[in-house]
Amino acid sequence: MAGSGDGTVGKALEVLDHVAGFARPVRFAELLGSSPYPKATLYRMLQTLTSTGMLSFDTDRHTYQPGVRLVRLAHSAWAQSSLAPVARPHLDALSHDLGETVHLAQLDSGQVLYVDKINAAQPVEMFSQAGKVGPAYCTGVGKAMLAFLNESELSNALTRQSYYRHTEHTLNTPEKLRVELDAIRNRGHAYDREEHEMGIICIAMPILSQSGRPMGAMSITGSTSRISMEGLESYLPRLHQAADAIAKDASAWRFPDQSGGARAVPQQKSEPPCQVSP
Repeated sequence: MAGSGDGTVGKALEVLDHVAGFARPVRFAELLGSSPYPKATLYRMLQTLTSTGMLSFDTDRHTYQPGVRLVRLAHSAWAQSSLAPVARPHLDALSHDLGETVHLAQLDSGQVLYVDKINAAQPVEMFSQAGKVGPAYCTGVGKAMLAFLNESELSNALTRQSYYRHTEHTLNTPEKLRVELDAIRNRGHAYDREEHEMGIICIAMPILSQSGRPMGAMSITGSTSRISMEGLESYLPRLHQAADAIAKDASAWRFPDQSGGARAVPQQKSEPPCQVSP
């Protein structure tokens, strides 16, 4: 974790990320061991974040964890700033009809932020959960969104990828990824061919604004033990239909392009996921 150049606010946000990144209550000594900040600075930040309700401190176990105020802000962001409330009815219908796991994601600083997930009738254990951040270069939803960025945005996003080889199928260089993104742009959808996790495959579709910008992406995901890529491809018409419907509803909601714009309050309401992950 690198130190922030954004002053006190930037440091506080990094400490929040650091605590949340453990995905469990964490002691001060653990935080200090992987923090770029001196002991006094880290302690002062933790005290401020705790006093403002962004973190909570367990006096018995002497551990820190995300606070109730942060949870409330996360739920508000889910409802106001993500595609999730608009998309939820379409995700529910798609997962119910097909019996498969459906993901909804958006790009966040070149990475994939999973904003919703509807589990299949027979769920499979996998990395993705609502609220988790994952790599864009080796996930179906990530590649579906990267393919439709303009060249300036794409070049910036490609510099933010780690290109770590998660499996033997991972595209581990920008050159290989660009070839794949060209193919995705031409056919209109993306694949994850066990590139992030062995045994997990998906087919993904971008959700595009009227100007062709990626607002997000959705995928149908399955385990190779029970479905083939050909089987997932048979769902393409339904996936395309759902992505178009979400894009249409998002436009009616006046969901802004990444360049900004007004946003109206969505008409349909649904509950956000219970889990708030780092």
